[in-house]
Amino acid sequence: MSTATKPDHIGHKISRIRELRGLKQEYVAHELNVSQQTVSKIEQSQTVEDQILEQIAEILGVTPEGIKNFSEEAVFNYFNNFSDNSINQGPIGSYNVCNFNPLDKVIELYERLLQSEREKIELLKNK
Repeated sequence: MSTATKPDHIGHKISRIRELRGLKQEYVAHELNVSQQTVSKIEQSQTVEDQILEQIAEILGVTPEGIKNFSEEAVFNYFNNFSDNSINQGPIGSYNVCNFNPLDKVIELYERLLQSEREKIELLKNK
């Protein structure tokens, strides 16, 4: 199965950009004030009216020209130009890694909220 975008199919380009941005059709539909089925039809259309294209481009955070000129090959080539070191290393050559367990932070926050609730209950009991 080929992932190459047909050069003149605006709907497929909109779909791929939306997917790459991590957005769902439902979100785009909500922003356009249309149904999800309407967004699906737009993404299946070979052409899109300029006004709709401008609205979708704004939602996707790109320009209408960016959608028209979108090339999946160009996207992959752009990211392939970065070496692993340039992505993973910080300014002084150390790797950017999380030095704490996020779950520990969630538990810590939960315990603080729980303690706050206990204090509120005590205050209410004393009134």
